Formats: sequence, C-alpha cells, structure tokens
Amino acid sequence: MEKRWNILSADAAKVQALQDALKIHPLLCELLVQRGISDFEAAKKFFRPSLEHLHDPWLMKDMHKAVARIENAVEKNQHILVFGDYDVDGTTSVATLFQFLKKLTPNIDYYIPHRYKEGYGISKIGIDYAKETGIDLIISVDCGIKSIDLVTYAKELGIDFIICDHHLPDAILPPAMAILNPKQIDCTYPFKELCGCGVVFKLITALAEKYKLPAESYLEYLDLVATAIAADIVPIVDENRTMAFFGLQQVNEAPCPGLLALMELAKQTSPMRITNLVFAVAPRINAAGRMDDAKKAVQLFIEKDYNNALAIGGLLQQDNLDRREADTTITEEALEQIELDLQHSNKKSSVVFQPHWHKGVVGIVASRLIERHYKPTIVLTQSGDVLAGSARSVIGFNLYEALHACREHLIGYGGHFAAAGMTLALDQLEPFKAAFEREVSARITEAQLVPEIIINAILPLDTINKNFFQIITQMEPFGPDNMRPLFIAKGVYDTGYSKLMKEAHISFNVTQGNQIIKGIGYNMPQHLPIVKSGKPFDIVFQLQLNEWQGNETVQMQVLDVKEAQ
Repeated sequence: MEKRWNILSADAAKVQALQDALKIHPLLCELLVQRGISDFEAAKKFFRPSLEHLHDPWLMKDMHKAVARIENAVEKNQHILVFGDYDVDGTTSVATLFQFLKKLTPNIDYYIPHRYKEGYGISKIGIDYAKETGIDLIISVDCGIKSIDLVTYAKELGIDFIICDHHLPDAILPPAMAILNPKQIDCTYPFKELCGCGVVFKLITALAEKYKLPAESYLEYLDLVATAIAADIVPIVDENRTMAFFGLQQVNEAPCPGLLALMELAKQTSPMRITNLVFAVAPRINAAGRMDDAKKAVQLFIEKDYNNALAIGGLLQQDNLDRREADTTITEEALEQIELDLQHSNKKSSVVFQPHWHKGVVGIVASRLIERHYKPTIVLTQSGDVLAGSARSVIGFNLYEALHACREHLIGYGGHFAAAGMTLALDQLEPFKAAFEREVSARITEAQLVPEIIINAILPLDTINKNFFQIITQMEPFGPDNMRPLFIAKGVYDTGYSKLMKEAHISFNVTQGNQIIKGIGYNMPQHLPIVKSGKPFDIVFQLQLNEWQGNETVQMQVLDVKEAQ
C-alpha cells in the first residue's frame, strides 16, 4: 500500500554547534539533535552508557515504605507472595523479584493469574489463594494500580499490599502499604517511562543497599530487565537505554539458563539486539499465557539447570507453534470476511467476528489486518455467553476515546491510545459495529488512514562508508524515541543489476554520481518496475552490515521506493 514519507529536520544552529564540539559528519549530528542531544556532555553520556547514570531508587515515592515493609516481613518470618501479569513484562518482573527476595527469606511464593479464568491483573482467585496459603504480604508487579476493590478486599482479610506498577494511575489509588509507580502525580522520580520490570529493578536496588548486598545481587537480573524493556515497547532513552545496554551485554555474554534456552530454540545467534528480543524471544514467552499458563515462563526464568530450562523452553516453543497456527488460520478467515464485505472499502474501520476464534491471538490478528487494511481494527470472538475482543489502532488515532464514545454498547473496556480490549453482549454486535464506525469516521483524518514512514535525513550515497555506519551502531540499542535511523537517497538509478529473488525480494544495485551501493528489499516485488524503468527513483532505507566470505560491506535494507519527486 502507498505510504506517506515524512522527512524530519533538525535545528541548524544546534547541528552546527554539535559538529564543532564532536568533529563528526554533520548528518550524524543531525540525528543526535533529533534525539535531543545537542551538546558534548549529552553526546558523551549517550555514546558511553554507564551504570552510574541510573537514578537513585530512593527518589521514588514510597520506596522507603516499601523497603521497610519488606524488612519487617523478613524479620518476622512472614510469608510474601509476588503477584504478576502473564505477559513478558509481568513474568520477568515476577522472576526477578522472586529470585532476589529468595536471598532474604525462604518464605516466598509467586502467582500468575490465568488469562482466561481470572483475566488481567490482580484477581479475587489470587487473593483467596494468598489467604489459604497463609500469605501476609502481596507484592504486585506490572499490575495493581487500578485494583482498588481487590486491594481493599485483601486488607479486610489481613493481607498487606505493595504495588509496583508503571501504568497510568487514576485519581483514587488502592489502599496499599506502598505504591511504587513513577507516573504518580506526586512522585518526583526523574524518569517516568520505566516498564514494570524496571520498577522492580529499582526496588531490588534499594533493598540491596539496605541489606548491604553487593551490586551483583541485583545487576544479575539485567538480562530479564532488557527483555521486558524490549517487549513492552517503552522509550529506549534515559535509564531505560542504560539498562537495555547493559542487559543486552549480559544476554550476549552470560544470560540466565532460561533465556539461553529460548535463544537456542529460536535459533538466535549473537550478537542479540533489541529486535531479536522483540521478534524471537518475546513471542515465545507471551505464547505461554496466550495458549496455556504463563507460570511456565516464570519457571523458565528461575530455573538454574540448563537442561531443565531447555525442557521448559520446549513447552513454550510448542505454545508458540500453536499460537502461530491459530494466528495464521484466523488471519486468513478474517481477511476473507473483510473481502466479502462489499462496503468495507468505504469504511474507516474494520470489525470482524467469529465465535470459534482463539481469544489469545485476536490482538495479534488485529495487527495483521492493519498491515493489509490500514484502519482502526477490532477482532472479536465468543467467550462464554459474551463477545470479547482486542482492538489495534493506526498511528495518531486515539482508539480508547473512540471506544469510550461507544461505551453504551459495551459490558467493559480498557486500554490506551493504540490498543484496547472489550467485552459486549451478543445482541450488541451490530449496534456496536455501527457506533464504532460512526465514531472513527467522525474523528479520523484522511492522512491517518495512510501509513507513514518517518525519515531522519537525506543521505547522499557517497557518504555511506564503514566509519559512518560504525558511529550509527554506537547509537544502539534502538527502540521507541531512539529508532534506527532511516534515510532517503534521491534520484538514484539502477545499474542494470537489480533483480527479483525468490519472486519476493529485490536485490538492489543502485548508483548516484560515481557511487554504487548494494541493498536488499524484502517482500516488495511490486516496486521492481520503478527500479527497472531506466528513470531516476527515490529510495528509503536503513544501513546494515553484509558479511560474505569474510568480507564486510555496508549495504542498504530498502523499505520503500517511489519515482523521483
């Protein structure tokens, strides 16, 4: 589908000042200024991450209260339950805190709610389990900030709560002993964008200081923290970038047996990057909760024996194969449903439903449908006597507000700007579809219905060399707010050697002036006529290293092509 190209700019005076200070190519300075780095000190901090850049955990609101309550529990031999969500961030958070607290007390257990029996977050079943097993203190991780009634219920049963969460709090907070969440209005912690496992990492850092344990006692979990940062799509800036940087080092040098097993099963070779964690490791962890029981993921992360970890990893691998099969089948059925809707091309949204679709993959399917039909999308299935579904948005469109406007047709709904979930009665399906289409049509702009490629800079081909590429690699780890740079080269020509490979991928061989550069474009056969036309064309790409028979060359990974503008 046709894409909008948006070429960013940067403040020329700041770029010039940074170039005077750093003495590197002005284009690289442009990339840095776009990332908010405009002086020598900021650049030094960016290119040379240090654990000293991590913020003091005691700056987080309620940290002293949380540590004191845990100290009290350890001293009195009270029983602690770590309660977490079933996704990557939740399971890594549980594994991290559970293993650290094991160093302080044997009276520790963990709990992951079952996605379909209990739903997201803290559950009554989980609190009842805590009561039955003699738990005195529940520490919730990656959930709990909105669970006012359930934390109150636990309190009535004589169970204290510490909440570690990173989701946006409401005005009224649960009656917990301590709440660790940098997004609280009155929390002065300097960085607000931690993931759940990041909040846990701050807690165990403070506990290690309190108990005078060596830094290694909490740094050893940075591989799990980096996995959570990658999977939860949080901004990779400030201390998220620092934790991701050192966590990736650990993933590549000495990962825990569980991560090593998953990397082995996913056939991942080092060096592992954020993208490897996002696309190869995270889906296998998430599959446990989607298809079966996410407790397996925690068991995997706390397992010390590699062979045992490999066996548990094999179960997650099977869950992931089942998930992929369901995902593929449902996507095909959903696309067919859209094709049969003769009015769909005039609509601004996609809503599809089949009663037999697997609830665990409807969110993934919604994302797949957007790749084909770029519109806010909802995929619904039957769950008991109600319909349940997941929604995904297009860039810039507030999905949550559109759903909120349709709330009269819903039993329940929740989520945020880009993704949400909902339940509704069977007889509300058609009224809800009509209301959702009406709300999307009223709110969405024509531009938002065309996918956008954000390009950092125009890059002449004769600038591309190994030194330029190496400086770009030092900007890793890449992720939200620090994306891998995208470039555009204008008015390039085919040398005559570009060709289609395996009927799907284009092997590019292009020239501009005297410079010739090679590249690859995956799944873009439709662009070959433009390349082969003999006319100049514009090309959007990122840089990558190609290794062939011991030789390393910098090449393009092409993302889009248009006739020269």
